[in-house]
Amino acid sequence: MTIPFALLQTAPDISARLTALEAAAKSAQSAGDNAWMLVSAALVLMMTGPGLALFYGGLVRRKNVLSTMMHSFVMMGLITVIWAICGYSLVFSEGNPFIGGFKYLFLNGVGSEPNADYAATIPQGTFMIYQLMFAVITPALISGAYAERIKFSAMMLFTTLWIFIVYFPMAHMVWGKGGLLNAYLGGSIRTFDFAGGTVVHITSGVSALIFALYLGKRKGYPREAMKPHSLVLSTIGACMLWMGWFGFNAGSAVAASGLATSAFIATHFAAATAALGWMLAEWLTSGKPSMLGGISGAVAGLVAITPASGFVAPMPALLIGLLAGLFCFWMVTAVKHMFGYDDTLDAFGVHGAGGTLGALLTGVFATSAINSAQINGKVVPLGLVDGNPGQILNQGIGVLIAMALAVVGTLVILKICDVLIGVRVTADEEEEGLDLTQHGEEGYFLES
Repeated sequence: MTIPFALLQTAPDISARLTALEAAAKSAQSAGDNAWMLVSAALVLMMTGPGLALFYGGLVRRKNVLSTMMHSFVMMGLITVIWAICGYSLVFSEGNPFIGGFKYLFLNGVGSEPNADYAATIPQGTFMIYQLMFAVITPALISGAYAERIKFSAMMLFTTLWIFIVYFPMAHMVWGKGGLLNAYLGGSIRTFDFAGGTVVHITSGVSALIFALYLGKRKGYPREAMKPHSLVLSTIGACMLWMGWFGFNAGSAVAASGLATSAFIATHFAAATAALGWMLAEWLTSGKPSMLGGISGAVAGLVAITPASGFVAPMPALLIGLLAGLFCFWMVTAVKHMFGYDDTLDAFGVHGAGGTLGALLTGVFATSAINSAQINGKVVPLGLVDGNPGQILNQGIGVLIAMALAVVGTLVILKICDVLIGVRVTADEEEEGLDLTQHGEEGYFLES
């Protein structure tokens, strides 16, 4: 910055001074930050395809493997188009406390220059494409609840409406300038959500539960065994999710910085203890630890640490992960069977429950020793460990708003979809499998 400043002081005319100011702005950009954020964007995209596609695909029955993977894959196309046309603007341009405006419609003005409100050292285009990947994976997570019994056309319509009615408003409220829950850019209720506990996991997880209740149980559930057809695929997918989550959480530092390192460490630590916690609970209750339990626990830990990853130290991250593994195990094995709902791949038990736990624990363990972001020029205490117990209430308000938006929005959208095209396949189509009835193809060809 010193060279442009010196030039500015000696510039003989206004034109030269403006040129100097432009040079100063460009000099603030960091090639290292930009490289890290582009890699992070690619890592988050990998979480949807192949990560989530393989994870979910292996957990369903063989006759539905392609249709389930298709749910994740199609999001990469559908949400990208919506985001480019208006989604980015509705989330990140300044509007009102609940939704953004139209400043960036059709990505107008989104290019190589930074947007200092969000990321001063990278092009706004990089920030835009990184945030797109969050929008892509969020509705894909819901597919774990409706797998094996939904019309493909209904899934497309539901996703299109859901991204407008639920995701865009929630993302703006938490991350957009002037959003109701934005902790640093003008929000009236300071809610800490570093990488998407409320925006991504609670909205998708609660929507998944509503979807599962609305659709009803799969044919034969729970009388017939509906075991995963390939835990090998699911294990590969879970490992890709674990790896991609570093882009998800550490990338949310929006710089190649010490905060990114801290979020990276917290992410890995929580996934490790959650996997061990779930397997231990399984071992004690059923006598054997399983691969399915291990990968489910790891994902639960990754979910729970997401809102806290940029605010907590390594030891609290270990604890958050352990609690998430135990809590989500209980939700999936006890609560689900207690109420009898058919959440096919436990999207609510892992993402809804884990996201809620993580959001609340963020209010407990967030500390300015990790993230010293300033409000009105002052470093303030963040969570309970910093002497700010009121933050837990703020986190709870954010959780309740996310849940309410997901419940109401999902019910309205499902009624619209049902009236227009119907949501569930017929009993015969479900029996034959969605690969053939919805897509006319099979995942595996077995010789007779």
